[in-house]
Amino acid sequence: MPEAFVLFKTLPSQERNVYLALTNHASVAEVHALYGEYDLIVRISAKDSKTLSGMLMAEFRQIEGIKDTQTLIAVDY
Repeated sequence: MPEAFVLFKTLPSQERNVYLALTNHASVAEVHALYGEYDLIVRISAKDSKTLSGMLMAEFRQIEGIKDTQTLIAVDY
């Protein structure tokens, strides 16, 4: 099952709204607030890589209050 970690920068004062939107998404395993350059980190999983890519492009980046994302796709060894 493919997984990715996504770092989110939010618009000012939108951290909580984005956090709640991500927490309610079925594919989100974890959401953590951060101090530093990024505001949130999220671990997501999907049934396959195509579904994962689709979620990243069509769903997560469209959440209101998100300024920027950085996606780190996990690989198996």
